[in-house]
Amino acid sequence: QVQLVESGGGLVQAGGSLRLSCVVSGKIVSINTMGWYRQAPGKQRELVASIISGGSTGYADSVKGRFTISRDNAKNTVYLQMNSLKPEDTAVYYCAALVVTTNSPAGATYWGQGTQVTVSS
Repeated sequence: QVQLVESGGGLVQAGGSLRLSCVVSGKIVSINTMGWYRQAPGKQRELVASIISGGSTGYADSVKGRFTISRDNAKNTVYLQMNSLKPEDTAVYYCAALVVTTNSPAGATYWGQGTQVTVSS
């Protein structure tokens, strides 16, 4: 089994910063793409940022220049540094990872339980 555990969410004032972490554990052969998604009340879940095993990254236009995704492959961990936070960034943030295991040699996507980020104005 594979588990993803997020941490680092909370309440912050507009303009502030938060750093989210997501640790992947289990019978892992390798981890390919890792990403952060968010879902605000009444809205669809959206991709915020992604990073492949080689380190290339992608961002939603709404967070470019403010958020930075990174990963530590030795620790099976992905991070999301969020700066200059805005009230519209308020959402539940989920990490996801495409993980190769012995049972899923082609890889399967696993999700964390989500962490709440609230930005007050």
